[in-house]
This record gives sequence, structure tokens and C-alpha cells, in this order.
Amino acid sequence: MARSPKEGGRGGRGRDREQKEESEFVDKLVGINRVAKVVKGGRRFSFAALVVVGDQRGRVGFGTGKAREVPEAIRKATDQAKRNMIRVPLREARTLHHDVKGRFGAGKVVLRAAPAGTGIIAGGPMRAVFETVGVQDVVAKSVGTQNPHNMIKATFDALKNLNSPRSVAAKRGKKVSDIVARRADYSAESAAAAKE
Repeated sequence: MARSPKEGGRGGRGRDREQKEESEFVDKLVGINRVAKVVKGGRRFSFAALVVVGDQRGRVGFGTGKAREVPEAIRKATDQAKRNMIRVPLREARTLHHDVKGRFGAGKVVLRAAPAGTGIIAGGPMRAVFETVGVQDVVAKSVGTQNPHNMIKATFDALKNLNSPRSVAAKRGKKVSDIVARRADYSAESAAAAKE
């Protein structure tokens, strides 16, 4: 007598875990590029996809995939993005801890922490990264190239350079409260100087 999937035979549980993992991540297609190769019989087309994947809780990755069909290229890019994920420290689970710059090739980006209610002020490829990582308030500017590959790699370079107060405190052998208090004093001084 064959057992049903509910009874724990073949098939039931592994599939549920896979679907749960799929629903955990949000993926955004940044761009598709069509490439033509000229061969004896004419042109042969293939597609290159650029995808950003994140869990909206501080983990994000990007990947590229090439294939003869668009869905296959997207699937390859998504798999690569899931393999190459990084963790980004977020302040109050909504913005960055501090301003940071990133660079890749001709692409330069400047990311700035923003107060609540600002929203995501960023260009197309960078916006996809922030939406998938879970940042709600950020001001970003891309300088130089508009190539989406270079923009995303420069953004990831900046995100890798982010430090949380906890990691800085551990490196310096101080308490988190000392570092955060100093940041609050500095922002109060700069606000007072701006008023004068």
C-alpha cells in the first residue's frame, strides 16, 4: 500500500522546505541584455540577465546568468545571487549606520543614512539592491557610469565597507554606548554650528 506524502513518504517535506526558502527571498530583475552571435546560418541570440536577491532583513546578493532563453538566464542569475549573499548591518532595521562610498571600475556611488520617512532616493539598479536588502530610508547618488553591472558592484563595495557600532566597539575594546553617545554629541554640535 502506497503512503501519501502527508504520512512522510517520498516528496512531502523536502518540497515544503524548498518553497519556504523560495518565499523567504525577494528577487528583482535589474536588466536583460540580448546578445547576437553571427554564425553560418544567420544570427544566434542569447540572453544575459542581472538579478538582485535579498531577504529584506539585511542579506543581499547579486548574480548574472546567460542562456538561450530568458527564463533560464534569470534562473541561473538567481541561483548565483543566492550563493553570493552578504550581510549588511542596518540601523533600526531601516537605514544605514553611517555614510559610505563605493567604487567599481568607472562606477562610484555615495550612500547616505537618512531620517525616518525619507524613503529610498536612488537610481534604478541601486534601488533594487536597497529594496531587497530591507533599507527603507537612504539617499544614494551614482557618479560616473550608468552601466547597471558596475553600479551594482560599486553599491556592494560600499555595503561591504559598512560597520555597525557593535563591531567598531569590539575592535576598539570599548562599549557600544561610548561610540553611539559620541555620534549623538557630534551630530548635536554640527546642528548647532549650522544654526550659527
